[in-house]
Amino acid sequence: MPRSIKHLLIGGLIIMTIGVPVATPANEDDRKLAIVNPRNLHDPSPNGYSTAVIMPRGARVAYISGQGGQDGTGALSPDFAVQVKQAYANLRAALEGIGAKPDQVAKLTVFVVDHDMSKLEVLTSNVKDMFGKALPAQTLVPVPKLAIDPMLFEVEAVVVLD
Repeated sequence: MPRSIKHLLIGGLIIMTIGVPVATPANEDDRKLAIVNPRNLHDPSPNGYSTAVIMPRGARVAYISGQGGQDGTGALSPDFAVQVKQAYANLRAALEGIGAKPDQVAKLTVFVVDHDMSKLEVLTSNVKDMFGKALPAQTLVPVPKLAIDPMLFEVEAVVVLD
């Protein structure tokens, strides 16, 4: 490697590390997610999500892979509502598996096969049942199909750990 590039790389690393904050002890409030729904935007909470969620400084983040509606045997109901309910039960089990609770979920991405407005009530009621008032930020992505043909719904999560 030419000497000029080597010095540039080393210099870049020094510059990049100068701005890294030092961890400081946090109190309980510093570890909570801040939910933000600006007044000048439509309130999304009746639809089961928040506009934005701010993660606490220095938080560790976990990513939960997409959870579908398979039961413990891997079977999938052909019913959309049954799959959604099971997918959220699977998400809850994944959260418990990493020692987290629903109020630590910052962001959900949901994938819905052949989405139409009739499915929103099922989606909203399941999110509200699981998250209560601590609604995460959320994006719904309509898709033509998922990994397994009978799969109609999938939810993935970004979780803030202590």
